[in-house]
Amino acid sequence: MVRLMKNLCLSMCLVLLVATQAAAAVRAQVDRPSVDLNESFMLEVIVDTNTDLEPDLTVLDTDFYVGQISQLSNTSIYNGEIRRSRTWTIALMPKRTGLLEIPSIAIGSERSAPVRINVNEPSNAPPGEADVFVTSEIDQAETYVQAQILYRIKVYRAVATRQPALREPTISGVEALVELAGDEKSYEAVLNGKAYNVNERVIAIYPQESGEIAISPARFEARVLRGGRITGRKVFESDSHTVKVLPIPAPPDDYPTAFWLPARDVKLSEEWSREPGRIDAGEPVTRRVKISALGQIETQIPAIEPPVIDGMNVYADKPELSRRIETDGIRGVREDQYALIGVAGGDIELPALEVPWWDIAAGAWRVATLPARTVTVRGQPAVTAPPEPEAPVEATAEPAPVPRLVPDGFWPRASQLLFALWLLTIFAWWWSSRDRKREPREPLPPPVYKQQAKLLKSARKAALAGDAAGVRGALLDWGRLQWPEGAPRSIGELADRLSSPLADELRLLSSASYGPGGRDWDGAALAKSLRSFSIQRDEKQAEQKELLPPLMPTA
Repeated sequence: MVRLMKNLCLSMCLVLLVATQAAAAVRAQVDRPSVDLNESFMLEVIVDTNTDLEPDLTVLDTDFYVGQISQLSNTSIYNGEIRRSRTWTIALMPKRTGLLEIPSIAIGSERSAPVRINVNEPSNAPPGEADVFVTSEIDQAETYVQAQILYRIKVYRAVATRQPALREPTISGVEALVELAGDEKSYEAVLNGKAYNVNERVIAIYPQESGEIAISPARFEARVLRGGRITGRKVFESDSHTVKVLPIPAPPDDYPTAFWLPARDVKLSEEWSREPGRIDAGEPVTRRVKISALGQIETQIPAIEPPVIDGMNVYADKPELSRRIETDGIRGVREDQYALIGVAGGDIELPALEVPWWDIAAGAWRVATLPARTVTVRGQPAVTAPPEPEAPVEATAEPAPVPRLVPDGFWPRASQLLFALWLLTIFAWWWSSRDRKREPREPLPPPVYKQQAKLLKSARKAALAGDAAGVRGALLDWGRLQWPEGAPRSIGELADRLSSPLADELRLLSSASYGPGGRDWDGAALAKSLRSFSIQRDEKQAEQKELLPPLMPTA
């Protein structure tokens, strides 16, 4: 009986131990129990085995935005016993305030215990009182096709931040060209008695058709250091904007074929390689005509066709394109160069050059003019005509013998010598080429930018075909070319280095590929986002050096 009772107790202990291990096989925990509504936090799901199964994260979509997901497998040896575990780290942001519950997360047949987290109302202090806020503005709410729109983003910080990242807005509506109008500026400002460090970024937008442009809010994400405590990743947004784009107006009556050039200011100037007042006939002189347009990029400035000038030949050279950054945006510069050669002496008039352009501030046509000028070409000295030959007279005597410049037989011998040298050259070339060891040359690889363009094209085709594996393979190959020293190892890591909306689409693809339940992803939206994106800073660099330097305000 005693032996039976011992066996029964041992069996019950084993059952309880197995049940306890099964219950503890999957654990869920958060990095802190209380967050603000616009603040992210980290959820860790840990399983005490190196399983190939994936957690079911679809239960989180009801109350949380699911961000980046990373995985870590760990193997350790403790007193000769091998222990394995696998951890999923998920970035979450709550959708509402209150006491929220993170549901039980299943991995196979095992489930974690629910976790509660308290979500507080965010601090909505107005600009000038808040510690961190973002503003954005546009210089005009109504413009014309291909005219410049200046969009300014300003990030104000009165406290120190960690891992800052400024996400530029998404531009939708009509097709538009986006250019960065200068380097990012950093300066100090005082609002309502509070000192701020301000970072300003200016973007130039050029709509390519009439209609409407919608500019989404700019997003600034960072961890805030306040009172010795560092928060989770917070998100601060600016206002959104809408711009009406007017169609191209009719050309002026005096210039019915005028090229469409919308700008704030247009200037014409010229330079000469030497003083153009007096030019010798037959000798070239270089004339450089420069046209600059404020509020326009250099590729949009029209070419000035060289005029036809009587008495002077004009030869056009390749133009030089450049740009300058000014307070009112980008000033594009085009410089056309001509070689002028006078063919006859006298005064030659160079006609005036005129460039019609549209003044976007006044809403009217203007004309930039380079005045006409007169150039004096000095001709060659006159050549005296030879005298008329007299009538031939019959010779009464034998003509004098013509002296020979070269001896008889010189040219035949010279020809034979040149022919022999030519044959010798042919023989030497054949002999040298016969003994040369010709090694097959491997073709040079195409340039990196061509390889990247081909990979992006393959990724778009795979996205349209719904081929998730093809998209991942092409984009990871593209990332290895872009970052040869630290290539991304997953689509999620690649998304952190790219701008929205491409980053958002890649995260959806990552969730659909690795999350259980097969979450949907939009191939057409991913293919569209691949046509226009920018490269963000690496996360490792973000930890070492902030793009937006922190400010600890002085008293």
